[in-house]
Amino acid sequence: MNNNKNNESEKLSCKLQVIATVVYDAATACEDDTVALLALLRQLEQLHREIRDGVFQESLPVNRRQLYSLLKDIESEGGWPYIERMRLQAFLANLPQQAPEENSHEVLESDRSFG
Repeated sequence: MNNNKNNESEKLSCKLQVIATVVYDAATACEDDTVALLALLRQLEQLHREIRDGVFQESLPVNRRQLYSLLKDIESEGGWPYIERMRLQAFLANLPQQAPEENSHEVLESDRSFG
């Protein structure tokens, strides 16, 4: 039984490595394309949400022993999975600085597009 569990664990580890490689390859292919990278991040977030709200919730423990085992695993393996979004301040910090006149002109132009 233990050998079967090790085989399953190895298979999962290989599958996860394949997924990681595909995601890194996609990110590298989109390296200078911010819109494409944003689409990739959105897809990863969507997959995370679908797995969490679907098969993960369906697999949650039904008794205290299973819950304890899950919590022990979460604690020992790095915590709860979370997809962090970039904070607006960090996003803005990466924008190039422009002269104040350029900024005010752009704001006026964008305000006109809404009116």
